[in-house]
Amino acid sequence: MKKNLRIVAFGSSEFSCPMLDALSHSDYEIVALVTQPDRPSGRKQKIRFLPAKEKALALGYPVLQPEKVKDPTFLETLRELQPDLFVVAAYGQILTEELLNLPPYGALNIHGSLLPAYRGAAPIHRALMDGCPEIGVTIMKMDTGMDTGDMLAKDCIKVEDHTTVGSAHDQLAEMGAKLLLETIEGYVKGTIQPEKQDEALATYAEKVDRDTGKINWADSTETIVNLIQGTDPYPGAYTTLDGVKMKCFGAEALAYSGSEKPGTVLQSKDALIIKTSDGALTLKEVQLAGKRRMDAPSFLLGRNIEKGMILS
Repeated sequence: MKKNLRIVAFGSSEFSCPMLDALSHSDYEIVALVTQPDRPSGRKQKIRFLPAKEKALALGYPVLQPEKVKDPTFLETLRELQPDLFVVAAYGQILTEELLNLPPYGALNIHGSLLPAYRGAAPIHRALMDGCPEIGVTIMKMDTGMDTGDMLAKDCIKVEDHTTVGSAHDQLAEMGAKLLLETIEGYVKGTIQPEKQDEALATYAEKVDRDTGKINWADSTETIVNLIQGTDPYPGAYTTLDGVKMKCFGAEALAYSGSEKPGTVLQSKDALIIKTSDGALTLKEVQLAGKRRMDAPSFLLGRNIEKGMILS
């Protein structure tokens, strides 16, 4: 394998950044980053660079931002770069067959799940919300399907009580970048044998939005704790307190056999404990709409939250 393998990276979000860092310390030649176009964001609709673009510019990589990857001008630009391999992490557009066939070695993708489970847009969120005991990354050779390509390597971490989608995202992004670098050489040399995915085991991770985090207090304690951990920090699990939206972060299950209605506040002095369908949980941090995130004891100081109130 030639050491100066010419690589084009595709990525847009924070998940892509460790990959770019890892590539910068390799012997490979990174000829460009392909990322999504700059778009206005926030209340003031200011144009902000995507994290991967900022990282690529800091590393001195050329940046390409096509509106659509099938644009003929963009494809011709890529051909002129003469890439040997594409590497992809959280890019945000589906790559066409023509694009995937452009480099001799095709395209490798870092996917944030242990495939074939949790194909799709939000694998880390959905795995944590489902209470998976372990989560991980897969390096796969891309095809035109949604995360259906042959698998080349996997690695995983154990889900701890304190694991959130935010902390897991960062761990898996670093793990995926390291695993990709370990995989490229064996893949190009042909010493790593691709493994087909078992379609019978395939599951899909639907995209999350703000409504995903709505807490149903009639659910089990385990389900609610998983929802809170699997949406922290985004989109955030939430309930309603006196008609005001309140996000909930960090929760611990408690044994409780009372008959109060789910959503009832059981304690509101130095801890915020809420009844669920099969027990109770204590909320560690909360955030009212328009306010800052606070630990529960600080939040309760000076607030008239009575025992027996019902969250909805």
